Amino acid sequence: MSTTAQQIGRPAKPEATKASAARSEETGVVVSRDGTRIAYTRIGRGEPVILVDGALNDRSLPGAPNTKLAAALSSQFTVFTYDRRGRGESGDTLPYAVQREVEDLGAIIETAGGSAFVYGISSGGALALEAATQLSSIRRLALYELPFVADDSRTPIPPDFAAHLGELAEGQRRAQALRYFFTVGIGLPRVMVAMMRLLPAWSKLKALAHTLPYDAQLIGEAGGGGPLPAHRWASVTVPTLVIAGAKSPAWMRNAMRSLAGVLPNADHRELHGQTHIVKPKALAPVLGEFFRH
Repeated sequence: MSTTAQQIGRPAKPEATKASAARSEETGVVVSRDGTRIAYTRIGRGEPVILVDGALNDRSLPGAPNTKLAAALSSQFTVFTYDRRGRGESGDTLPYAVQREVEDLGAIIETAGGSAFVYGISSGGALALEAATQLSSIRRLALYELPFVADDSRTPIPPDFAAHLGELAEGQRRAQALRYFFTVGIGLPRVMVAMMRLLPAWSKLKALAHTLPYDAQLIGEAGGGGPLPAHRWASVTVPTLVIAGAKSPAWMRNAMRSLAGVLPNADHRELHGQTHIVKPKALAPVLGEFFRH
């Protein structure tokens, strides 16, 4: 798929050390097909890798997982992180459609040189997987713990999940949207979610809550608790690595095992000691080996 992209880049301030000089950051903007400006950061040297964030993340958040992962991979690859539409420095042309997010990723890949390796985590992995059904520019695909429900090991995500999140977000009930997302979508205990409201990060999460319906649409029927829809991804023939954390909940691990089983060209791996909040030092070597293969 061709995506019109316009690049505006500005170098970041160089770091002091020689090692970091080889991996200096550059920020920029691409313009997606519908005119939405998508902000990105590029770091490192080598073949391009695009990292796709999950829900409630952008590049500005302290300790953003893909920002740390990009640094860990930057000695081997040129790594791109970006703010998905509606987040951080990126625009948010309405109405939302999954297809627009696929076009955003395609624009980043064009900026990276026209083809790239792609890694996505959680709902960002669902976006990367959907993009792989349309974009021939994705050379290899790595996915970490997509929030699919493929058996009865947890309560399925209700079919009106995305619609209800949209109603809450449109009504400026962002705190309610977050509670609904965490309890019904992720399956966290209500007590844990109540405690999260006391954390300083809660206000930052509320600022991104209007994008939760976007993530819910990416999950779609794959959250229903039945067999994953193999026909939906039958065209994804690129080499794919499906990863889960060995300490993550059974429903996540089971879903990733099922996903690897229905994809045409996929391998499955579990990372010892890891959860959904995967540590870059555990993940980066696995991705590096897969992308260099």
